[in-house]
Amino acid sequence: MPVIENLVREGPEFREKASAFAAMVDELRDRHRWALQGGGEKLRARHVERGKIPVRERIDALIDPLSPFLELSPLAGWGQYKNELPAAGIVTGVGMIAGVASMIIANDATVKGGSFFHETVKKHIRAQEIAEENRLPCIYLVDCGGAFLPEQDRVFPDRDHFGGTFYRQCRMSAAGLPQISAVFGGCTAGGAYIPALSDEVVMVRGTGRIHLGGPPIVKAAIREIVDGETLGGAEMHSTVSGVSDYLAETELEAIAKVRDIVGALNWPRKSPATRGASRAPLYDASEIAGIVGADLKQPYDVRQVIARMVDGSEFQEFKPAYGASLVCGFAHIHGEPVGILANNGVLFSESSVKGAHFIELCDQRRTPLLFLQNITGFMVGLEAERGGIAKHSAKLVYAVSNARVPRYTVIIGGSYGAGNYGMCGRGFRPRFMFAWPNTQIATMSADVAANVVTDLRRASLTRGAVDEEEIARIDREVRAQYAEQSSPYYATSRLWDDGVIEPEQTRDVIGLCLALAAQEIDLPDNRPVYRM
Repeated sequence: MPVIENLVREGPEFREKASAFAAMVDELRDRHRWALQGGGEKLRARHVERGKIPVRERIDALIDPLSPFLELSPLAGWGQYKNELPAAGIVTGVGMIAGVASMIIANDATVKGGSFFHETVKKHIRAQEIAEENRLPCIYLVDCGGAFLPEQDRVFPDRDHFGGTFYRQCRMSAAGLPQISAVFGGCTAGGAYIPALSDEVVMVRGTGRIHLGGPPIVKAAIREIVDGETLGGAEMHSTVSGVSDYLAETELEAIAKVRDIVGALNWPRKSPATRGASRAPLYDASEIAGIVGADLKQPYDVRQVIARMVDGSEFQEFKPAYGASLVCGFAHIHGEPVGILANNGVLFSESSVKGAHFIELCDQRRTPLLFLQNITGFMVGLEAERGGIAKHSAKLVYAVSNARVPRYTVIIGGSYGAGNYGMCGRGFRPRFMFAWPNTQIATMSADVAANVVTDLRRASLTRGAVDEEEIARIDREVRAQYAEQSSPYYATSRLWDDGVIEPEQTRDVIGLCLALAAQEIDLPDNRPVYRM
């Protein structure tokens, strides 16, 4: 494949951009430290005193030594609940267990006792969706207090609330995706169904408990007084009720048993026969910061970003002289083939049609798609409308919606309006979606939104003089709203993506995602390419 020429030259502008981006990366790392702290040192110490292992240490012991763990949405809950819900109280991600890629869903009991808030449920369900789409076994490390009762209206009754987690668990088990639980603490009320619906269950003596109604509920409901261990302890469930299949004396023993269970799944290993050799890019990924910078209004050639992500910096560009504001082409990332669509400006009719054509090529050739979003939207104005931008942009949206190959999205700049849709935003269900710390996502930029709202307000004042103080107040309020709600941290806190990552991590993160889908694409028939 052709090699992308390196056009980056270090100078004052490059260094200024790199410095501004580095400040954003420092902020991201600081907020990740917030996620790692769990419920804080006091609660962590109490957790350890009870003979329990912190949640991420459980995961470290569970996955294969020196293998990666792709943690998802670590900043869920950021900026909400007075910042007292680190990682939404649950750790989810993909790791290798006995050589099998698995989805791990682990409660953090140091955060509100492992109870489920709205974002906790959303994160749990998102992990299950990823597991189902990528055909991964699910491993639940359960230490769960059930639904957080003050949040019951946002946790319990709706379709995608707590009950949806059990529905998905049942459906995945029926579809042949193993559901395995290790119970380290209390599993009360709805939390009891996580192990009860699993195919195999391990419980830890002395700390693991499962009961639909804990001692206070039993006392209130039927006036029976019973202690928690007698009611639902590990020994009782392993020797009397049969809810548990294995009784472990320690948490490490329980984790070892889970590894044994996964090792005995007879799970098919994906052959790397068609996978190419992974080759590092020719150019340093650390230079991406100096290319992109922190100012979304500053343009750059996205090919220079691609050159620092793909194997050998090789990129077979499709229709390079047509629809130039959308860069499309074929490459490899860690040996896996991928078709890339990346923004180099606003989407015109030509670039929209080009993108639709390229997506159909990838679909026909069973090549996964990677969208790199930095998009203000589709072109507007008289000339664009007369040229059929509504029709042509719809062709791109249609192609994105109906592509049968795996799709992945990384927001690397702005993500505004219908451009978000045309470039496979969250609503179009990419298998994974990540964002960089410089990104913004909204219907439009703060500047445009403020101008639109104030113009509408001026137009509504049909009588009397315009109150310029009121207009100024509206302008300030709109800008403040969009500044807050466009932030990548606002988005990731609400699970609008699967995590904020550093640019230098993008190649490895997407490589892991592509590896999950490798050898899996099995389309029923060949689809002809319709030249849009």
